[in-house]
Amino acid sequence: MNGQRLLNPHGDAPAEKLPLVWLIGGSDSGGGAGIQADLRTVTALGGHGCTVVTAITAQNSVKLNAVFAVTPQQLLAQLDTLDADLPPAAIKIGQLPDTSIALALANWLAHWLSKFRSRAAETPPVIWDPVIYASSGACLSELSSDSIRQLLQVVDILTPNLAELSWLSQADSIATAVNNEQALSQLKVLRQHFRGDILLKGGHSDDPLRCTDLWCSGPQSSLITAPRHNGEHNRGTGCTLASALATALALGFTKPDAVTIARAYLQQALRLSYPTGNGAGSLGVAGWPRQQTDFPLWQDVTAPLPLQLKFARLTQPIGLYPVVDDLQWLIRLLPLGVQTIQLRLKNKTAVELERQIQSAVELCRDYQIQLFINDHWQLAIKYQAFGVHLGQEDLADADLTAIADKGLRLGVSTHGYAELARVLPLQPSYIALGHIFPTNTKQMPSKPQGLKRLQHYVRLCATVPGVPTVAIGGIDERNIQAVVQTGVRGVAVVSAIVAAPQPEKALQQLQQYCHALQLPPGVERDGY
Repeated sequence: MNGQRLLNPHGDAPAEKLPLVWLIGGSDSGGGAGIQADLRTVTALGGHGCTVVTAITAQNSVKLNAVFAVTPQQLLAQLDTLDADLPPAAIKIGQLPDTSIALALANWLAHWLSKFRSRAAETPPVIWDPVIYASSGACLSELSSDSIRQLLQVVDILTPNLAELSWLSQADSIATAVNNEQALSQLKVLRQHFRGDILLKGGHSDDPLRCTDLWCSGPQSSLITAPRHNGEHNRGTGCTLASALATALALGFTKPDAVTIARAYLQQALRLSYPTGNGAGSLGVAGWPRQQTDFPLWQDVTAPLPLQLKFARLTQPIGLYPVVDDLQWLIRLLPLGVQTIQLRLKNKTAVELERQIQSAVELCRDYQIQLFINDHWQLAIKYQAFGVHLGQEDLADADLTAIADKGLRLGVSTHGYAELARVLPLQPSYIALGHIFPTNTKQMPSKPQGLKRLQHYVRLCATVPGVPTVAIGGIDERNIQAVVQTGVRGVAVVSAIVAAPQPEKALQQLQQYCHALQLPPGVERDGY
């Protein structure tokens, strides 16, 4: 959790103040969707749900019998009461039964969010799952165009399915896939009124094997694909996905990471679904998603990665993994017993760049060291380096097929769940997880991950055989022992060695913490 730690009154163990998620929507008397599904999801992922009920529905697993909307006054009383004591880290909106409720909520949120902006404070994200139809097909919302447009002004992320996209864009027909011409045309119409991010859900597409969602954030679009679950017990999928997304955002994850977590949680919940009555049953609850098979494939629309490649495996344990910026560092450090090293050359002339890479490959071959060349994959191939390390932005430009065909190993940087979902199916030779702690080595686009997230990433990667993990970012003698205890197979260090007064001594001291990492590749460590 990312919350403040408090003293637990029932014992000495500290309790955590969980992030609060406001859940604004209808009550489902059958317990499969609505506020009930939202609360289960928020709790399972480590948040605390606060509810604002917009409607009471009389429904079971078979049909919807009645919808009783609250009054605008009742809605506002709930919002004001929560605001006085329980400020949210994220807000999820679901069923809005009529125009009066939608307008009351839009106006309240507009005023409430303006108070944040007036003091230049970060506003909590607002997610709207535009629930229009129940699973039985009955209508749950009747909203005017004006109320929709006003609500869209205060929403950050919209999560419609294909039918809801058609409704929001006032189209006459429903698209059959998230990325076909019809859906893209409807998205273009919606974009005229909504400038936030859109997660277009593909659960109702006509693909019998896969469920593909489309994530649109600014100019970037990504396809998020998972195997289709064909079971009949699927009530509340939209509610569950949106509330999982809100909870992950409340926990401090980036939007792409939060989308990935939410999609994995939904896949897990579908896998654990169960019957209730005579109709569609409910989704299961199991906690934080950890199995790689539950995580989707994340592919950029304009730059999908090839997935049928086989990269060579490592020949030695990674252990302590120095990252250096000049050939002279290799000359100094290789005699000290390192097994893996990375040469990250910046601001060199073309001639000097090629000279250093050629010399480094020859030197590491003599020492039987696993040398990874950062970025410069063409020269790594030319001189047959042991491997190449690429950042996320370099994957689209590099010839991954050539790297695999020439027998080079591939290491890849990742900075969260979305990037892991992108590269895990690629099965590189290792995956770097970072940055764990604050670092001055390079300017980072993301916040430090911390040890708890690192442990989650390690467990997730461990479900893919033969792909070891490396922790990187701000690691030094003060924190390396805790990093090793997360179960990583390598620890990359930069400043802790190259900026040390005595680099050779610093390396040897750091190596002492890495004895537990010296298992052969493919052998799992006990206790993690």
